[in-house]
Amino acid sequence: MLATLISMVPMDDSWINFDVPSLIQNFWSATFDGLTFGAIYGLVALGYTLVYGVLNLINFAHSEVFIIGCYGVVFTLTSLGFGGSVPTLSPIALIGDLLLALLVGMIASAATAYALERLAYRPLRKRNPPRLVFLITAIGASLAIQYTIFLVRGGNPEPAVTMFQPQPVFDVFGTIVDTQQITIVVAAVILMVFTDQFIRRSKIGRGIRAVAQDPETATLMGVDKQRIIVLTFVIGGLLAGAAALFYVMKVPSGVLYSGGFVLGIKAFAAAVLGGIGNVRGALLGGLLIGLIGNYGQILLGNSQWTDVVAFIVLVLVLLVKPTGILGTSLARSKA
Repeated sequence: MLATLISMVPMDDSWINFDVPSLIQNFWSATFDGLTFGAIYGLVALGYTLVYGVLNLINFAHSEVFIIGCYGVVFTLTSLGFGGSVPTLSPIALIGDLLLALLVGMIASAATAYALERLAYRPLRKRNPPRLVFLITAIGASLAIQYTIFLVRGGNPEPAVTMFQPQPVFDVFGTIVDTQQITIVVAAVILMVFTDQFIRRSKIGRGIRAVAQDPETATLMGVDKQRIIVLTFVIGGLLAGAAALFYVMKVPSGVLYSGGFVLGIKAFAAAVLGGIGNVRGALLGGLLIGLIGNYGQILLGNSQWTDVVAFIVLVLVLLVKPTGILGTSLARSKA
């Protein structure tokens, strides 16, 4: 993992180049592209923030929950005849195929999240070990899933899957906003708003907030703590599976056994930046990480700075406000 993080830092002779004119010229394209990636980060970040809110557990294996969903999406679309070229389908048939891929990706990620909770974390909870043991287990589970995929699928990315050709929708100061960007951002925001309202208003959501606030009292009041924990993992997995479809849509050739690691770190950074344990903070943090990364790579003249700049800003924000921008825990959220 350390080698992967170090590789993010560009080491050539011209690795810093403050190109303000380029940032001004490409500001709107960087903004819309950043919002697109940020929406994906936000969906994945919800999984981190929900589990942390309930268990105070940083589930570093959530990045592999996401990448399993990506494989589910790719396998489904490949089986339906999608490939590197744009498919010739009617709009209704295309929407049907995408919804099927979305469903498979969500089920694959949710099943992986359930298996993680059942096999890795539940036996530990029964022993009540130090919190560090959970963190080490999460890292170990992440690596185990990564290299299981490597043994099964190899080290090469999956073949590119092109879902549709993005079409221009409107123009903002000379920058075209297309159907792909709108689809990803709007769908991600709808899912996040639905999740937020579900947590705040549904019976299960009240149970999640009760367990997050006081597990013992919640149990005495009739809340099934174990059921709530399982549902929290599954909900995070479902959202990661949805993010998987949007990621494959945006990066058709980006599905790799280790491909979830860097994106997962960004999503975790988004959760912390927005206020880990805060559902709305995950959305805000994801969008900000996407924007900051895009602005940084253009300003510094090197695409490798996308990740580095986002993490530097994260550190600076946490120095000023350690609880994150919103800073309200899941236990304190109100309907």
